[in-house]
Amino acid sequence: MAKLTVHDIDLQGKRVLTRVDYNVPMSEQNDTMVINDDTRIRATLPTLKTMINEGAKIILAAHLGRPKGVREPSMSLRPVAEKLAELIGQPVTFCEHCVGNSVTETVDELEEGGLLLLENVRYHTEEIDNDTAFAEQLATIADVYVNDAFGAAHRAHASTVGVAKVIAARGGPCAAGLLMERELQFLGDELADPSRPFVVILGGAKVSDKIKVINRLLEKADSILIGGAMAYTFMLAMDLTVGKSLVEPDAVDVARAALDKASERNVQFLIPNDHIVTTLGMTDQFENHRVSDSGNIPNDVGGVDIGPKTTAEFSNVIANAKTILWNGPMGIFEDARFAQGTFGVAKAVAEATRNGAKSIIGGGDSVKALIMAGLGEQVTFMSTGGGASLEFLEGIELPGVASLTDK
Repeated sequence: MAKLTVHDIDLQGKRVLTRVDYNVPMSEQNDTMVINDDTRIRATLPTLKTMINEGAKIILAAHLGRPKGVREPSMSLRPVAEKLAELIGQPVTFCEHCVGNSVTETVDELEEGGLLLLENVRYHTEEIDNDTAFAEQLATIADVYVNDAFGAAHRAHASTVGVAKVIAARGGPCAAGLLMERELQFLGDELADPSRPFVVILGGAKVSDKIKVINRLLEKADSILIGGAMAYTFMLAMDLTVGKSLVEPDAVDVARAALDKASERNVQFLIPNDHIVTTLGMTDQFENHRVSDSGNIPNDVGGVDIGPKTTAEFSNVIANAKTILWNGPMGIFEDARFAQGTFGVAKAVAEATRNGAKSIIGGGDSVKALIMAGLGEQVTFMSTGGGASLEFLEGIELPGVASLTDK
């Protein structure tokens, strides 16, 4: 069911409580918390600019980290307010609380087109508990609710579900922001009936984390390419040797069942046929890395990336795709020695996109890898969700989406 969006409602003069995903990576530099990656902030700018132009009074709610109800200074959203003001080109008022009299007073002073960022909602344990009283407090400052935080939509929290229920119960609209709308479009509508060939690239560590996604995509995909440590569990299921590679022995049976399903449905299911392997040093440092030029991995080493033959094979499949979904790296790409497989796939996806394919990047490390490779602007869509993307691809109805008003 399509959801109401910010384009569908009158925002003029309305107090709009907007849930955003500003859970950005930060580090301390010279006693100050500094934002290391502002991608999630930038992703909300189209929604915010639309609401500013419509004359809304915009109140932003977000979380940062897991403070567990404690006012942890390193998890304050104040630096985010400063960065947002810089990016959007207008002042952003910051409130040191998210509920209470000081919030009400600040909202009362907010002008049309103004921006207010509330302090970290997770400073209150009631947020994660989806506490009704807390949700009602949040709702007292709003006429309209907008959710633009797809990355938090799989959480049934007070600021993603509870407040929407309160506002809806009194007749107020609960709408998707433009980022949320695009997430639902690309991860939902575009993949429901993809242009073919439809190629899925899956990586990461655990088969158990993605088996539900794999099984669902086996019903739609023409090809599935498997990399990352999860490939070694599939290798065990195919009676190949994996040496000291990271595996999930308990997931071998489900991996074997997925391989059988792929065969039954005539889905091309590729695992690496060569590998970058290393020995593990005394200090957990990878040493003596080299190419293992076969499907099997020798007993004295472990795999850390797909090899050059596999990268070329995957790239050839990707080149012929019309729709591409990529979730998860091919190896330990944070280490430059083991990044070639992931970056090679990234280049192939970008090239296919230039040639007319629709490329959808399913959040998390895949997005990070694309940005590291300098290719973030060369794909069709990069999801801001991690766990939310996976659950949505599994076919699970996300609580933060379900709570929005149907069109």
